[in-house]
Amino acid sequence: MTVTLAFDVYGTLIDTHGVVTALQALVGEKAQDFSQTWRDKQLEYSFRRGLMQNYVNFATCTSQALDYTCAYYQVDFSEKQRASLLGIYKVLPAFKDVKETLLQLKATDFRLFAFSNGSSDALEELLTAAGIRDCFLGVISVDDLKSFKPNPGVYSYFLRKSETTGNCAWLISSNPFDVIGAISAGMKSAWVQRSPTAIFDPWEIKPTLIVKSLTKLSEKITAWEAVT
Repeated sequence: MTVTLAFDVYGTLIDTHGVVTALQALVGEKAQDFSQTWRDKQLEYSFRRGLMQNYVNFATCTSQALDYTCAYYQVDFSEKQRASLLGIYKVLPAFKDVKETLLQLKATDFRLFAFSNGSSDALEELLTAAGIRDCFLGVISVDDLKSFKPNPGVYSYFLRKSETTGNCAWLISSNPFDVIGAISAGMKSAWVQRSPTAIFDPWEIKPTLIVKSLTKLSEKITAWEAVT
């Protein structure tokens, strides 16, 4: 059966720190730390919402995480500045290795899907702005289930929507929680270690593969599938 690849979007295909340049004009040398805190809190809020079963969409988690980060760094953005930052989040850039790799994978027998916490509308806008929407057979959002990764139900939902099974499907993600969640739900998963300082959670669950960038992904998955 043809191998299906589920690509996480935020942090894997799309650089969530693409907002740093805009932040530098607002918070100066704190921009990188501000961006990281914003991203960390965004994910924390999605985890908490999922566990509490008190759902709001990912855009709301992002907005509330921005409010927290402003309070944490004691900065007071105007409504216009705040709206501008949230607007940038809708059109963040893809990492440099993304488009070429996706086009190469699309030209093979792999089936490519985008799979994300973001809502379908937000993902369509984001992937189109990054110039990579046409690389995918479809965009699958956890928003349809009113939950978030790593709820095992969202990975099962992906398998149903993409019409495949766990033994034929890989999740590609830079987020360790996502990799662990997918493997726990019966999929295979490649961890994209985008930073040499990134640490994979020291759990009993390990990535099926580790890649430093997407450029070697096709080669490594093909080799893995050939010997298993």
